[in-house]
Amino acid sequence: MRLTSTFSALMMTVSSVFAQDAMTDAERTEFRAEVRAYLLENPEVLMEAIAVLEERQAQAELLRDDQLVATNMNALVDDGFSYVGGNPDGDITIIEFTDYRCGFCRRAHPEVAELIETDGNIRIITKEFPILGEQSVIASQFAVATKIVAGDVAYKQVSDALINMRSDVTPASLSALASAFDLDGDAIMAEMDSPAVREVLATNRALGDRMQITGTPTFVFGDQLVRGYVDLAQMRKIVAEEREDG
Repeated sequence: MRLTSTFSALMMTVSSVFAQDAMTDAERTEFRAEVRAYLLENPEVLMEAIAVLEERQAQAELLRDDQLVATNMNALVDDGFSYVGGNPDGDITIIEFTDYRCGFCRRAHPEVAELIETDGNIRIITKEFPILGEQSVIASQFAVATKIVAGDVAYKQVSDALINMRSDVTPASLSALASAFDLDGDAIMAEMDSPAVREVLATNRALGDRMQITGTPTFVFGDQLVRGYVDLAQMRKIVAEEREDG
């Protein structure tokens, strides 16, 4: 699929070069036939051209993502609400946009925890970003409400439990979760649909939209936007690169 789209882009580029030329229709048709024949006889030229085009597209995407991070850095690191863990004075900040019902977020969760624990010099900021349906939204509402009612320690406990929850997110399961941590479940449940909770989730969604985030997990390592799951080894490599660049 990627090769097909890249080939189409390449041919559109070739066509556009000659679209403004003073060729007649017959000359243009003849030229296209010659190009096609040449590429069929020399397919390695086509592959080389596609490789160059793909590299240029990848570089353009990296530059775009770098600009998105720079433009939104204040909202990423200092929104006044998001949970901040790890070492608050760490030399590297990781921001994670997460959804509790996301399988790749669940896969990344213990690896992020191990990275922070073994490194000791990383600050982690969590952005609630429920995009996978009603249960995702309810889970994030409960987590945010917990932070408002009971504070950061309770939020971290509840957040860790929600990411590992395999059962449906229901009033009963959330009440049981609150009880497991000796929290006031009634107060948290009452807060879930408050203007404060809605504002947090709306603010995160608006930030994600500005940064063109369409999936979870999405990370920002220092100044680098990383879309999708990366394993622990890759996380450590990115952190090392950010430290070297810093």
